[in-house]
Amino acid sequence: MDEQNTSAPARAQSAPADNQSRTRRHGGGITHDNTRHTTRFVVIGNHLVQHKELSLLAIGLGCHLQSLPTGAGADIKTLAARFPEGPTRIAAALRELETHGYLRRERHRTTTGRIVTRTVSCNQPGASRREPADTACPPAKRTPPPRRTGHKALPAVPQPSSKAPALLQTALDLLADLRRHDPRLLLSATETAHLVPGVAAWLERDVAPGAVRHALTTGLPDEPLRRPAALLAHRLTDRLPPPPPFRIPPGPRPPRSHELRNCDGCDRGFRAPDTEARCRDCRTAANDARPGTLPRQFPARTR
Repeated sequence: MDEQNTSAPARAQSAPADNQSRTRRHGGGITHDNTRHTTRFVVIGNHLVQHKELSLLAIGLGCHLQSLPTGAGADIKTLAARFPEGPTRIAAALRELETHGYLRRERHRTTTGRIVTRTVSCNQPGASRREPADTACPPAKRTPPPRRTGHKALPAVPQPSSKAPALLQTALDLLADLRRHDPRLLLSATETAHLVPGVAAWLERDVAPGAVRHALTTGLPDEPLRRPAALLAHRLTDRLPPPPPFRIPPGPRPPRSHELRNCDGCDRGFRAPDTEARCRDCRTAANDARPGTLPRQFPARTR
């Protein structure tokens, strides 16, 4: 009883991972008790859940991303708030999925000109790449995407309160001259007609044409412009200056006040045009002293 059999293994050894026949032969392994799903389920390929190079965290995170509806948050901050794993482990798992083609990040420009990053979950790596708007997980009831008929409509621009022909012509000339400052700002007739009211709204706010041109052409990106008219429309709206301060229209000028001078007759100060050298009393006395008129009596003045 005290003797030890040296030929017996110290503990039971499990079957190798690549040799499942031994486990099945001995009756071990997993069995499934499945119920068919009819609602709230997602189809995930075995190439992901049984991937030989992905970590368990990356596989679980990939399954979670494929189950999310379109538009759900999938950034590191949102995922770290949802799961107990920290941002560092989640970021590493996202990089694994991106390396093996289950995830990609795309940059898009919104209608307001802002650049945002979209996370795209791919349930079949290596398949043909679809349009960015159709790459996210589809809803339960999928509808075909709308057919594109052409370019998107240009963003709205400010409208002036006045439609004076001279104002609109100045705005038209300013837009037509932009290509001389930057060849990329070559606009079609339709695009120019759409932008003219926006430029006119600037001009009627006491903004000089040179200042408008500077606001539209300064600080443009170095890469080629895909839709220069859309960029100009965004700048006309986003950088619109406030209205000028209210100004009271000038009224009639007050009557001119004559300079003060001394009378040549009595040396009294009075105001009168340059053509008058005597005050009113002296002029009246001179008229009374003419032949046929009685002289007027004036009270004596004391000095």
